[in-house]
Amino acid sequence: MQHANKNCVYKYVVGDEDVDLDLYPFLRRYKDGRIERVLKSPFVPASDNPTANRGVATRDVIIDHSTGMSARLFLPSLAAAMAGNRRLPVVVYIHGGCFCTESAFCRTYHRYATSLAAAAGALVVSVEYRLAPEHPIPAAYDDAWSALRWATSPLTTDPWLATHADPRRMFLAGDSAGGNIAYHTAVRASRRRDLAVEGMVMVQPYFWGTERLPSEAASDGARTMLPAYGVDWLWPLVTAGQTGNEDPRINPTDEEVASLTSTCRRVMVAVAEKDTLRERGVRLFERVRECYDLTGTGGEVTLVESEGEDHGFHLYSPLRATSRSLMESIVHFINPTPPAPEKNADGLLHAWEGNKQSSSARTMNKTSSSTTTTQLLMLGVPSRPFRDVFGYGEDMMKQQPSCTAGPICNCMAPAYRRDTSKIIGRRGKFPPAATSNKPNYGLFKGPAAAATTLFPGGVHGIKNFF
Repeated sequence: MQHANKNCVYKYVVGDEDVDLDLYPFLRRYKDGRIERVLKSPFVPASDNPTANRGVATRDVIIDHSTGMSARLFLPSLAAAMAGNRRLPVVVYIHGGCFCTESAFCRTYHRYATSLAAAAGALVVSVEYRLAPEHPIPAAYDDAWSALRWATSPLTTDPWLATHADPRRMFLAGDSAGGNIAYHTAVRASRRRDLAVEGMVMVQPYFWGTERLPSEAASDGARTMLPAYGVDWLWPLVTAGQTGNEDPRINPTDEEVASLTSTCRRVMVAVAEKDTLRERGVRLFERVRECYDLTGTGGEVTLVESEGEDHGFHLYSPLRATSRSLMESIVHFINPTPPAPEKNADGLLHAWEGNKQSSSARTMNKTSSSTTTTQLLMLGVPSRPFRDVFGYGEDMMKQQPSCTAGPICNCMAPAYRRDTSKIIGRRGKFPPAATSNKPNYGLFKGPAAAATTLFPGGVHGIKNFF
């Protein structure tokens, strides 16, 4: 199946029903108003038994009873036991998925948050925010803000937060759309004197604009996960047509970026070399660095670039060298002092390995005339093949129909069969993921739950990303 023409919406027929907007593999909107979410990994239940989840106990909580907005907590048992009187850093994590797909309760993000909690020795609060288009922006922003306020409240009655959380080490983190949400949550926190965030991690964050940057113009004709003309369609969809790509929420002002200096003492931006969103991420890093310098408040700003990688690589190939290096960089950002190693159920260690760096990574530190510290990390091309331990790529390939689009097709089948990125398959002792017949991963009530009846069953294979 060929790419959609960049000047129009690709139209095709599934059965007898027309599709008028195809944001494959995220969702399809049909002419009758139905929404089909295509990118979704299976639901995974929480378990307070750490041996069932690589040494990390998990628990679901409802944060806002008026909307049903919820979160999943991840507590690394060994780190909590070894902490003694010390408390653990808290990471409020916001998943990606173009504001309209995926879940804190799905297999992909459940396992990623598990790895982050174990490696960083941190209590992770993974936010289950309301999804567009049923709940347009700013619903996701409001939910993330509620989660941060809940996690930082001195009056919390949650037993894990009350016992293990260190309010002085509060971090915001997110990938893709979640990186954008984390940014706006930090900006909102800057308006409050009673709420401080130690640091923020944005992994391949979603920011955009009306004018093409040089790398974005080049991506239109390249084989990439997120073609620029496809990204153009996203924001009008998730804002219910109320705004376009000129919106400052995806193209922030200098004043707004500067407000981060009063909230976050440290900021990390991670980009991927082949990602269409890369240049926007690099420019945001430069603007934050300039704001630290101009205000003279000092701070640490880190840019991490993964060489040879595209958008979302760390989620679907977590055992690649670059994925491991990216996780190590995030863990080191959260814990400049290495945390205690965390053992999983198989006795394997999950922890940052001190100052050890792979031979493919190089680090440069530079201190400007102010007290701002800049770290530039380049994570090298993977030296080991793709190991799809989540089984995510395999699940999508099983649903992949025959592709007849020819050489310009940007489909997952050839992407996963390239000689440089071969699937080896699921390894280790991971049990089959639990599944659920529920069409909605969350704990939402009322209109949100009713809206899920509009989604048809069945998952189609990935043909192209937009």
